[in-house]
Amino acid sequence: MALNIKPLADRVLIEPAAAETTTASGIIIPDNAKEKPQKGNVVAAGKGTKDEPITVKVGDTVLYGKYAGTELKLEGKDYLIMRESDILAII
Repeated sequence: MALNIKPLADRVLIEPAAAETTTASGIIIPDNAKEKPQKGNVVAAGKGTKDEPITVKVGDTVLYGKYAGTELKLEGKDYLIMRESDILAII
């Protein structure tokens, strides 16, 4: 199912990864103690600015800052829209 949203300029639409529910040692983390994920998949990307073309592409897994972007809810799913400069790395 395709989304009817196209980010402008250097903005990127990201679907955040699910938050961890258990630690490496097997302890279950309650919902109110879960950290906001800092990793996600690029769902859509703008064309970039005339000076800087966009470097991420749809399908890339990226790391971003903890408080980066604006939260959106589209078709029952949570997304983040942010500038490409808020992305720290491509995994």
